[in-house]
Amino acid sequence: MLQLKGRINSSNVMKALWVLEEIGLDYEREDVGGAFGKNHEAPYLNLNPNGRIPTIIDGDLVLWESNSVVRYLAATHSAGTLWPTDPAARARCDMWMDWQLTELVHGMVPVFHGLIRKTPEERDMDAIAAARDDWAGKWRILDDHLSRNTYIGGDTFTMADIPIGPLAYRWYELPIEREDFTHLHRWYDLICTRPAFQKHCMTGLS
Repeated sequence: MLQLKGRINSSNVMKALWVLEEIGLDYEREDVGGAFGKNHEAPYLNLNPNGRIPTIIDGDLVLWESNSVVRYLAATHSAGTLWPTDPAARARCDMWMDWQLTELVHGMVPVFHGLIRKTPEERDMDAIAAARDDWAGKWRILDDHLSRNTYIGGDTFTMADIPIGPLAYRWYELPIEREDFTHLHRWYDLICTRPAFQKHCMTGLS
């Protein structure tokens, strides 16, 4: 049985849990990271030298990097649906998944950690405000894309939606100013109807 190592309140682990639920694959999960530790101990580092989560073990395969996990699971168990078989369609999904890692996440981290994982005395509100503005600028790019596309990868739900979904949940749940991104909100309402997203991503902020 596939093994997943990571704590459930990590947005990167949420991606793996969401895709596993969508494809209906059985798995075992071990709490790793954060308050649970273990991710900087030798047994885990032998699997994932970065000490980050998640890591999956599927037979002889050890795989880390959350979006690579999503791609692998979608390709192995959902080719033609979550994982587009058309190379151009798949490349568009890959592009937005890479964008999530290189652009979208950077504004989120200072805002989320500043407001949720730091005490009021530790917060740098100027830095949080600046990061929020940067984050909003990235959402504006996606909002424009979604003015022409039902989902991030096109007309249907694909693996491209999964990495961005947990960050969208944080955008809409954090106590921050939010622009009225009409198309982003429409897409977010769509993914909020998915039971797997509800179960693994709409779990509060911690």
